[in-house]
Amino acid sequence: MNYTKCSDNIIEILLKKITDRELVAGVVGLGYVGLPLAVEMAKAGFKTIGFDVKKEKVDSVNQGHSYVGDVADSDMKMLVEKRMFAATTDFSEISKVDFIAICVPTPLDADGRPDLSYVESSAKSIARHLHKGMMVVLESTSYPGTTEEIVKPVLESSGLKCGEDFYLGFSPERIDPGNKTYNIKNTTKVVGGLGAAADELISAMYASVLQNNVFRVSSPAVAEMTKMLENSYRNVNIGLINEFAIFCNKMGISIWEVIEAAKTKPFGFVPFYPGPGVGGHCIPVDPCYMNYKAGEYDFRFSIIEASVKVNDFMPEYCVKRIGDILNRRFYKSLSSSMILILGVTYKEDINDCRESPAVRIIDKLVAEESQVTFYDPYVSEFFYHGKKYEGEKRLSAELLSRADITVILTAHSNVDYEFVQRNANVIYDTRNGMRGIADRSNIELL
Repeated sequence: MNYTKCSDNIIEILLKKITDRELVAGVVGLGYVGLPLAVEMAKAGFKTIGFDVKKEKVDSVNQGHSYVGDVADSDMKMLVEKRMFAATTDFSEISKVDFIAICVPTPLDADGRPDLSYVESSAKSIARHLHKGMMVVLESTSYPGTTEEIVKPVLESSGLKCGEDFYLGFSPERIDPGNKTYNIKNTTKVVGGLGAAADELISAMYASVLQNNVFRVSSPAVAEMTKMLENSYRNVNIGLINEFAIFCNKMGISIWEVIEAAKTKPFGFVPFYPGPGVGGHCIPVDPCYMNYKAGEYDFRFSIIEASVKVNDFMPEYCVKRIGDILNRRFYKSLSSSMILILGVTYKEDINDCRESPAVRIIDKLVAEESQVTFYDPYVSEFFYHGKKYEGEKRLSAELLSRADITVILTAHSNVDYEFVQRNANVIYDTRNGMRGIADRSNIELL
């Protein structure tokens, strides 16, 4: 293959290093995306160095302890003991790696605009230690153009030339925390390299680490847009089903029964489920990145904006429903009631509270002067707007009976819902966690 301005010799050397497992890999950002990727690279036989600014994460890795649910302690300990995986806060160690993935947060700033400061900071750290033949991949979710418009110029400030001295690309992370079926190893990896050489090398590296297919696209921008489409698709469909849920409640129809009926159609329908809002790092954030970029082209995604509006309204809707249930059942107001929240993570069976709608609902209930407590088997405390919230250590019959209303905001599978139904006064179930319970007399659905 003809690689413009690239040394065939360097490419052959790198491909051989991948095949022979002599390549040293690196990951910047050891969170929910970076840690699983680093572990898989090490398990595939590549000596791997993890980089993070948080010393507690680095210390945990080097002690063989995982703080991410999808990574087993046993894997971490084995890799650390074999010296296949180590972590550091010393970014000068980047000079030792041949392949490095950027897996840092891409949040919104106080004005709801993309905050790419973590990406820029990581790129600057890499640029200071960039060497010829290095492969750099951005995995952090961002709008199309980020790799070429932001990362590339920072890296080239080192004096090295992209596509000639080093190879740059984008590969969207597709981590779904808590998913028992699909993980980083068996989910197709999309790769968009900046030039044919980057595409070839980065794809070869991922193919050697993962058991899945690598799907190569023509540019980083296409790969970035792919991620935007995936998460916007989910946001739009969740918004649609949430709006259906609100209307079904007005009509006295169970949205959950409607979904089960619609699922019987073998084509043209993919089930999405309603809830108290959307959470996690991607779905609430990515549509804002998409509309930010669209503004540069005098374009607005009206459907995305509508779905964001619906999903952002759900916590407020849930608080109103809680108040209505308390008033109708017990003639009580929010301010005179004790409310028990079951589940505060953004999805079931994980310990991640990022952008969780449960956190917003608790905050709104506290603002209404409700007495609020929570129980979550995965989370004992969380912080929101600088305030610390501490949960209950166990779910007891006394706790359930003392609460005026129990609200299920995350339906963890390790909660005994029959026990909840027997002991709670009334249950507001926003996740259909009580679907297997025969006695529905004290259960109200979203």
